[in-house]
Amino acid sequence: MSLEFGVEFSCTVRRRYGEQALRELARAASINARFVDLCIKSEQPPTPEMVGFVEQFSDKLQKIEEILPFCKHCPANLSNNQYPVLGETIGCLGRVTYPIDAHIEHFLANRFQLIIDTVPLEDWPRALHIFMDRESPFDGEATKNLRRIVTLEGIRFFVLRVAIKLCRQAAHLSTDNIFDLFAGFSTTDNGASSYARELPVMALADYNELLEIVFFNNLLEEEKNRLILISQSFNQYLRYAEAIKRADDLQVRILID
Repeated sequence: MSLEFGVEFSCTVRRRYGEQALRELARAASINARFVDLCIKSEQPPTPEMVGFVEQFSDKLQKIEEILPFCKHCPANLSNNQYPVLGETIGCLGRVTYPIDAHIEHFLANRFQLIIDTVPLEDWPRALHIFMDRESPFDGEATKNLRRIVTLEGIRFFVLRVAIKLCRQAAHLSTDNIFDLFAGFSTTDNGASSYARELPVMALADYNELLEIVFFNNLLEEEKNRLILISQSFNQYLRYAEAIKRADDLQVRILID
């Protein structure tokens, strides 16, 4: 399970395959890469069942090999940045896999609290003003509901069962509100993209400004590298932040599901 996102840049590959087929190919590549990585780390020879598991993706992986030359020099290719994510081969797509770990949640709580406490109000990104408004659409309810769900396989959407509360000016908010903010808005295309949510072009500059402050401004490189090592979710959200920046540069939507 994962939160999937994509930069809706019109390219040869997207026009040929369509959004839904691209998502399925990217999903297959991600599952295959994680499975192979798990096998390597186990230092055990693959069993026939493992070989069969990988082989079921062979047709899709072949299609991905055909796509990669087109992706290589595409302006929407996120795989060219300095924070590669395991299994993400189609450059304009990405995912945050569930469960979202506790490291990223503590990081986000600390960073939002720091920004709210120390940055003058007039210097806040506009998205932060909306986030802080008591009438904000990002009320945290969607994320709160996800925390209650446990799949039949015992998988949760979040490692932490209870959101981290913010304090002082932000005492009415928690990390539930932050994750709602990151999830964007309902799509305006009546499902044509196959995604349920989006960041419209008009919102990208505001989101880009906020995520730049949260993930990059005054964050020591040593701390960033530590988080990359211990938190899969942190690295995936770095790709999400990069996707928003690319979409803003290209003036295209971010699709989210």
